Amino acid sequence: MTDPRHDPQQPQHYDQPNLLDADALQALEEKYDPEMRFRDLLGPVAALAGGILFLLSCYHFYTAGFGIPQATVHRGLHMAATLFLVFLSFSAFGRQQAVRGPGAFLGLPLIDWAMAIAGAAASLYVPWIYDQLAFRVGNPNLTDITMGTILIVVLLEAVRRSMGWPLPVIAILFIAYAYFGRNMPGILVHPGASWSNIVNHLYLTSQGIYGTALGVIATYVFHFVLFGVMATRIGLGQLFIDVASAAAGRFAGGPAKVSVLSSALLGSISGSSIANTVTTGALTIPAMIRVGYPRHFAAAVEAAASTGGQITPPVMGAVAFLMIEYLGLPLTTILTAAIVPAFMHFFGVLVQVHLEAKRLGLRGLHPSELPNAWKVLRAGWLTVVPLIVLIAVLLSGRTPFAAAFWSIIACIVVLLWQELSAHGLATGLRRAAHGLYEGFVLGAKQSLAVTAAAALVGVVIGVVTLTGVGFKIAYMVTGVAAGWAESVSSVLAILPFEVMGLQSLTLLFTLLLTAVVCVLMGCGIPTTANYIIMVAVAAPVLGLLNVQPLVAHFFVFYYGVLADVTPPVAMAAYAASGIAGANAFKAGNTAFRLSMGKALVPFVFAFQPALLLVTDGFTWNAFVLAFGGAVLGIWALSAAITGWMFASLLMIERLALTVAAVLLVAPDWTATLIGLAILVPVGVRQLAAARRVAAV
Repeated sequence: MTDPRHDPQQPQHYDQPNLLDADALQALEEKYDPEMRFRDLLGPVAALAGGILFLLSCYHFYTAGFGIPQATVHRGLHMAATLFLVFLSFSAFGRQQAVRGPGAFLGLPLIDWAMAIAGAAASLYVPWIYDQLAFRVGNPNLTDITMGTILIVVLLEAVRRSMGWPLPVIAILFIAYAYFGRNMPGILVHPGASWSNIVNHLYLTSQGIYGTALGVIATYVFHFVLFGVMATRIGLGQLFIDVASAAAGRFAGGPAKVSVLSSALLGSISGSSIANTVTTGALTIPAMIRVGYPRHFAAAVEAAASTGGQITPPVMGAVAFLMIEYLGLPLTTILTAAIVPAFMHFFGVLVQVHLEAKRLGLRGLHPSELPNAWKVLRAGWLTVVPLIVLIAVLLSGRTPFAAAFWSIIACIVVLLWQELSAHGLATGLRRAAHGLYEGFVLGAKQSLAVTAAAALVGVVIGVVTLTGVGFKIAYMVTGVAAGWAESVSSVLAILPFEVMGLQSLTLLFTLLLTAVVCVLMGCGIPTTANYIIMVAVAAPVLGLLNVQPLVAHFFVFYYGVLADVTPPVAMAAYAASGIAGANAFKAGNTAFRLSMGKALVPFVFAFQPALLLVTDGFTWNAFVLAFGGAVLGIWALSAAITGWMFASLLMIERLALTVAAVLLVAPDWTATLIGLAILVPVGVRQLAAARRVAAV
């Protein structure tokens, strides 16, 4: 007899709430996210780590509401606590158990204690001597050099433990480039720097470790990570999943559409692709498999949708706040610019999900499998209040600090109300206090790896500013792109009409080279670190071609995010494939295909910045052309990839739709009209074929 749990045509009864509670979801995240693989600690050390994590969150919560101390002091305090906790929380080699013997203390190797203390001391040294730095920056003494060397070594090891080898290797290569500059080839040659000069620049100035990257993490990002954790714990994430299920579950291939919509909603409060994947995927992936989607496709849908969380306002991971610092623009401007590209990503995934469901003949979910929208909203409306507070404070023009502070307070109030209502005064207060403690501890835990990475990225940025290598790379890339553009232009000259001018071709090839580098860099390092490095190295490339700074920053950001679903290191896809029991590489390839909208749109707004709404020279005519062309182009390309529009596509139709898609996304009236001339006949034939099939 067929097990109804695995019968795609057998409706299942909706069981509220989610199958996995908060602890189970956290265990899943720790399993698939290397940044969350904390080792087991013995009681005293666990209490020590928990206490420091809680106090770190309390400190940041206080500074969000009442202001931060002097920047270097604030960053030093944050980094000191982080490095100390990293060496308590992450083992040198995998998730090992407590260590016993003469080389250990309280279950940890003595070397871990030594590095934890050394990292904290070296982090606090610069704030300690801050008043003296004005008299000796550029002329460090032996103590300065020693402490700086210790911090660089400890940072390399901290990031290796929490994130793996790629970023430390990149940092070491940049340091080697700074030291051996005289031996570099061609345009990359520079006078070189002594070790004392390197340490001085990276350690004692604001151009290196204590620079913008660490500053943004220690201020804006920590606060919003904490908000996301608290909002999830009070049930906002579950509400998003239930609302998405009620809204989209009944349509063809319903669970996949629920996955896309719920990931978009959850992405508004979570900037982590993997956290989004396991939170929504724990429910949507089994449901997708149950209605008939292949396992690898179910995993790919969840991964592709979840990576969109990093580009979804109002949180957008850390990058929105980094853009504030780099571009000097208000947060509302950054968030407004992100709206249309984020929509395009989810639209692209949703179209492919829909077409795949139609191709496979998959059903939607039965009403018995779906929550009642009214009941869900009536029961969980209170959990939306913190998000409303966050958006309202941001739109009022107040600082992101104020928005984070008041939204976290709203989360605490909701948590207290929930526990008091359900369990009475004494038990409710005890449970609320426990929930607050756990939320603050988890929020601080989730910031450890990204803080260490941001500090180490400061080393890379410091070398770039010390050596000027960013502009050298810019001239190299634009030179190669210009050479390719001239070759292609000479071939296109034989046509009776102009397809693209030399300048446009140069920009196209420069964008292609930049996109490839962003994806390759993102395969080994997290999105935030990738963005910071590429802004220093790749943004000047686009600046030489007069690309607006906001456009250049969004371009490198989007292609860095794409790395989360790009094999061979597609972390979100691998997490989803683990839940689905699917081939990870196959899931990654499919997730990349589903993310084609995200891959196309950056080229659209690079050529037509009006798509970002707030760029210079914005006009509604330009926006409508770019938006309409992008929507039609994504739909045409999705149909070509899937092999289905209204009926099964012939190979010649798939090729025609691919050409039409490229022409439609080009923000030019001539190209758009030619694309439409190709698209319309294919659509008409497809409609006729669909009618014939329906009549049979």
